[in-house]
Amino acid sequence: MTRGGAAPMRINIQLPMGAIKHYDRWIGDGQLGDFARAVEDAGFDAVSMTDHPFPPDGWLKTGGHHAFDPFVALSFMAAATSSLRLLTNLVIAGYRNPYLAAKSIASLDRLSGGRLTVGMGAGYLAAEFDALGADFEGRGPRFDESILAMRAAWSGETVEHDSERFGVHGHTMLPRPVQDPHPPIWIGGNSQRAMRRAAELANGWMPFFQPASMAGITGTPALETADELARRVAALYAMRAERGAESPFDVCVGTLVPGDDPRERAEQLAAFVPTLAEAGATWATVELRGRTLADCVTELDAFAEHLVRAGS
Repeated sequence: MTRGGAAPMRINIQLPMGAIKHYDRWIGDGQLGDFARAVEDAGFDAVSMTDHPFPPDGWLKTGGHHAFDPFVALSFMAAATSSLRLLTNLVIAGYRNPYLAAKSIASLDRLSGGRLTVGMGAGYLAAEFDALGADFEGRGPRFDESILAMRAAWSGETVEHDSERFGVHGHTMLPRPVQDPHPPIWIGGNSQRAMRRAAELANGWMPFFQPASMAGITGTPALETADELARRVAALYAMRAERGAESPFDVCVGTLVPGDDPRERAEQLAAFVPTLAEAGATWATVELRGRTLADCVTELDAFAEHLVRAGS
């Protein structure tokens, strides 16, 4: 089994959550591709976009955020880069028919030359589910069935798939993804169910650090220390061992680095990376905070100094 700490920590860069609401001011005279190119040029491994098609105002007023359509945004980023991985962080499974999602995923993976990683989550905003005509109460079973349905579609062969919600017979989807048998699927969330889903159906797990005070907002349990992370990673690998799973597996942890000064934040994260690796993480996500594209480029340089160039 592939465990964290065996290879250098890889870093994913998340677009600032507040950038979308003030996008014209944030981007200035630049383009979204400029951001992705700056991430790649700085030496980071991936860039990510979250997923909120139609969030409720009440949630936005308590710290929620907007997002571009992740597949559209990541397509722009793919066109501007050559090696940077593209991560959905997270696509909500229940918001889309799985065959439509599978088509978007296969298309982006094919057009990017096989650079997509599919981070997926169950979701927690009931009001957003309702606005989209999606089933909130049944989102767990639907999520599991969606993964199986997408895998069947990605085969590129005639699909004969029995499923309560997504059964199809005599349908074919092309083009196939570049990555074989499909792009890696990583499951987001701190809950036992998210861990079980990752162990049983996916290629990675995406927990994130958050205090207990945030658990009610995000709909997933708190995760406050590296020791807690290590215990949960060990439990997840035990689940995988029960199933005899030996394929490579990633743990991409969302970091929580306080402060506003980019260099101080970079120093804190660089000091914490060995602890994360020891806990079993193979990736770490860093959300930038710059209020403009230029500010984010400055942040990237600060983080690269401590996380990329320092180890070269």
